[in-house]
Amino acid sequence: MNEYIARETQFSAANYQPIPVVLSRGEGAYLWDDQGKQYLDLMSAYSAVSLGHSHPRLLRALNEQAGKLAVCSRAFYTDKLGAFLERACQLTQMEKALPMNTGAEAVETALKAARKWGYQVKGIAADQAEIIVCSGNFHGRTITIVGMSSEIQYRNGFGPFPGGFKQIPFGDAQALEEAITPNTAAFLVEPIQGEAGIIVPPPGYLKRCEQLCRENNVLLICDEIQTGLGRTGKLLASQYDQVKPDGLILGKALGGGLLPVSLFLSREEVMNVFTPGDHGSTFGGNPLASAVGLEALNVLMEENLILKSEQLGLYLINRLRSLDNPVIREVRGRGLFVGIEIDSDFATAREVCEALALRGLLSKETHDTVVRIAPPLIITHGQIDTALHGIEQVLNEIYQLQQARSHG
Repeated sequence: MNEYIARETQFSAANYQPIPVVLSRGEGAYLWDDQGKQYLDLMSAYSAVSLGHSHPRLLRALNEQAGKLAVCSRAFYTDKLGAFLERACQLTQMEKALPMNTGAEAVETALKAARKWGYQVKGIAADQAEIIVCSGNFHGRTITIVGMSSEIQYRNGFGPFPGGFKQIPFGDAQALEEAITPNTAAFLVEPIQGEAGIIVPPPGYLKRCEQLCRENNVLLICDEIQTGLGRTGKLLASQYDQVKPDGLILGKALGGGLLPVSLFLSREEVMNVFTPGDHGSTFGGNPLASAVGLEALNVLMEENLILKSEQLGLYLINRLRSLDNPVIREVRGRGLFVGIEIDSDFATAREVCEALALRGLLSKETHDTVVRIAPPLIITHGQIDTALHGIEQVLNEIYQLQQARSHG
């Protein structure tokens, strides 16, 4: 066994099952292992590396700020946080933002905001607020968040869970209409479900949900931690339905692939429920994260990566759908956020990912049946072609092997 894998296996909790590759360096859309082998990154650390590895502008912002002031806590003002929040609010057309670190922390922030808004503004009776979520959701790993998950493994052994959540099917606006009560404070939804297998809802779904929320004085909160910041070919995936949510959650790509940076953004009426001491984070909004977050937003816009994601995503999806291979059950996605559903009669998605790794293409399965293709937005047309060639070869080999077995 590789010495690095052996050491990590010995001392690390077994809460991950990595592809057996030891990575040591990254640049742009490429990664290199400890033996110097080059790989094309088709995963982007679940969208955290949307701007590519070691982007020179982000490294410069990181190094310059680290040499001045990295962390001082929100006990004091800094010269970096305001500019970062202003840029984020301006791009998303939100009025205020609350900085955190991880996506899960930003989701927890949104839940707290929604509940307190429900009590103070909507007038829900104390401790009666409900938040509606969707089956198949993935909003993080905290006790509260896994408590509202429909995935058995995420919940198994971790109860009891906090109450106050109601679960409905994803993509079904009528189910939302039927679930709303006078105690409903918010509807929390991913515009495209990522961990569930890149599930794209029917056209107009989110728009209808927005209408229902407006009619019933319910907050529409969009979790765009994975789908936001250009990943789907628009700044926000909710823009495909011309939706402006009441609350927005960003993370992953916001840290430029260098730091955990997240935000809960909302309109003033919602954010004003927070007063000093209500909520906070030692590291949230620190000068280093603010400098990198601001530069990440600037890079995204100034390098036209959203348009690039839209154009290359259309090319990638159309080419994948044109592959005449029974191993593929379906290709789903928008922009550079794509899932290839694998027919389990031929292989598991894990087996496909391991075969891709041998060909220098790195991705990861989700739910045993879907291979995620979500490269950095800085990827080139030629690199997409390289990936497509490798994917086609791997799937052809899997099909031919199954045919040989069935005729053997």
